Order: sequence, then C-alpha cells, then structure tokens
Amino acid sequence: MRFADARGPATMSEPWLSADDIANHLGVTKDTVYAWISDKAMPAHKVGRLWKFQASEVDAWVRGGGAAVAGEAGPPD
Repeated sequence: MRFADARGPATMSEPWLSADDIANHLGVTKDTVYAWISDKAMPAHKVGRLWKFQASEVDAWVRGGGAAVAGEAGPPD
C-alpha cells in the first residue's frame, strides 16, 4: 500500500519496530535504547505503553550524530 506524507512522494509503508527490534538493528541493548530516548532525543513514538520506531528515522538520527558520546571523535576523513 502506498501513502503520501510530509516526507515526500508516496512510498511503501515502513514497518514499525519494537524496542527489541531496534536494539538488535543497532547492536545495542534495549536499556541503551531507552536511555537514548530520554537523554538524546532518539526518534521514537509511544503507542499506548509501547515505544515504536521507524528504522529510517533512527538510521538518520545515528548518521547525524545523535548516538555519539560527548567528546568522542568522529570517524577519520
């Protein structure tokens, strides 16, 4: 099914991932995911009692330095 949204033209609907799924996707623990939500504004959506994630939003957040440790140098150019 295709939908148009604020991000641009109609695209395939991306599945919502659970905290376990996104932790596995990133190779971190679920506790780290919850800490990043509260401390580093990781993109997440609360649905009832559950946190849900779009991998594309989280990937963009990571690439933008959202998960970087303060004072940590980035990759060499």
